[in-house]
Amino acid sequence: MSPADKPRQTAASGAALKGPKILAVASGKGGVGKTWFSVTLAHGLSRMGKKVLLFDADLGLANVDIQLGLMPQRDLGGVIGGRLSLAQAKIHYEDGNFDIIAGRSGSGSLATLPANRLQSLGNELVQLSDSYDRVVMDLGAGLDRTVRILASRAGQIVVVTTAEPTSLTDAYAFVKVAHQNDPNCDISIVVNSADSVNDGRKTYETLRKATMNFLKFEPALLGIIRRDRKVIESIRNQSPILSRFPSTMASTDMEAIVDKLL
Repeated sequence: MSPADKPRQTAASGAALKGPKILAVASGKGGVGKTWFSVTLAHGLSRMGKKVLLFDADLGLANVDIQLGLMPQRDLGGVIGGRLSLAQAKIHYEDGNFDIIAGRSGSGSLATLPANRLQSLGNELVQLSDSYDRVVMDLGAGLDRTVRILASRAGQIVVVTTAEPTSLTDAYAFVKVAHQNDPNCDISIVVNSADSVNDGRKTYETLRKATMNFLKFEPALLGIIRRDRKVIESIRNQSPILSRFPSTMASTDMEAIVDKLL
């Protein structure tokens, strides 16, 4: 253990460790483009010269590897099974020049890990984050125990929503729980698949007013991503949109978000 690790180890015996470089991407509801956003964010940060790790923390329905057309020989299943450390499970994605720890799609049993194993996994991720400029953690949708524990390790949480009422309601629920767990947590909002920038702002305002009225808390607007058919096309082709369609609307909007995070 290096001297720099000692304060973290000590803190582990009390409050959960936090990784200031870890950015967790969350959504109250599935189907809002959370994983696509995580992949594109990791790629965008890498293109700006940052050393990035993309961690697929959707333990039950992981699909980062599917979106990128990868067939990793190592994944989170090996870590959960005790065969690999988290660092040993990472692979390098050459086309995007960032590292990935793939999840284990379809393994619902991973979502039932005991709390102490999840805490240990979170500790390991925080320590691994020291080797990167940014770690993008793609959480599962919803608010289950796994999501709450892993989200608590992030220094920043980005909640992705769309204009759909159920998406907004579930995004509010996630913000409420995250804020109650840590009132000082840095939480921001991304509105995805907006019909226009104005419509995206209206969606954000609806969520902002709800959080102000009921939580006395105002998450920042990180960005608006306009609806763009090239997103679906890039996913179908299993390639990052910033490479395949660098000038399309969604790419432009994502680059603006990346700029805010630099």
